[in-house]
Amino acid sequence: MGYKVKVENVSKVYDLNRNKLSKLISLFTFGYFYKEKSFYALRDIDFEVQAGDSVGIIGLNGSGKSTLSDMLAEVIQPTDGTIDIKGKSSLIAINAGLNQDLTGEENIRMKCLMHGMTSSEIDGKYQDILEFSELGDEYIKQPIKSYSSGMRSRLGFAIAIHTDPDVLIVDEALSVGDSTFSDKCMDRMIDFQKQGKTIFFVSHSSGQMEKMCNKAVWVQYGEMKQFGDAMPIIEDYNEFINQYKMLTKDEQLQYKEKMMAKQKKKSKRSKNKKEKAPLTSLIPGVILFLFALAGIYIQIGSL
Repeated sequence: MGYKVKVENVSKVYDLNRNKLSKLISLFTFGYFYKEKSFYALRDIDFEVQAGDSVGIIGLNGSGKSTLSDMLAEVIQPTDGTIDIKGKSSLIAINAGLNQDLTGEENIRMKCLMHGMTSSEIDGKYQDILEFSELGDEYIKQPIKSYSSGMRSRLGFAIAIHTDPDVLIVDEALSVGDSTFSDKCMDRMIDFQKQGKTIFFVSHSSGQMEKMCNKAVWVQYGEMKQFGDAMPIIEDYNEFINQYKMLTKDEQLQYKEKMMAKQKKKSKRSKNKKEKAPLTSLIPGVILFLFALAGIYIQIGSL
């Protein structure tokens, strides 16, 4: 059986250098004199899943779970490696892809259009989306910036499941709102499983993971600690969490700081050495910079 989603040697690197002067110099020198501060949010993630698999993504806060889910949803692109998805994906997360200034109805239509649906298809599914969200005719006409986090999650989930995605990514969307609605969402995701759709499920709830997932990925501060059958990985993770919770608040903070320091150290050690362009490539930038200075000088002189 072929894979549905293949994640191959994927890394995501962010530049932590926020110095505006450095970035300006980089602009005019085409990066020749720019010193990047690379940080690996994720490093060398590698796995593949089949159609019908439900994959739990677990890990402490800050470990890279949402970065991974954003890449699976094609919201952001990997710095290195590839993600091959056979079909279309849809992300469900609080506020994901929702415009705060638009009404609930306008967001429904905008999101559905973004998923390639026609106006007639949207009209045909609009009432089903509204009924599933349980927002009612009054609230759906209001800007979603007035919604609670639970209401936004309801709307996002209702839209996503009615766009008929091949791969569904649920990032903490069921952690808000009432349990009745969460149970309804879980039942719908089980229906998706029966249809052979692939689901990635980010949650801190072991109970939901055990109910939903047959596979699991444990991400630990940017690296994949485990991947495979869900139950043994969830058991290992629960044991780790129980030990972690036995620590005092100060000890938990020290542990996180220690792991973050290791992550930054590895980022620095494995920073890719970029090939520098020849100095002759700086000539256009220098000319542009001189023209800019000349323009400023002329403007000052004319005052």
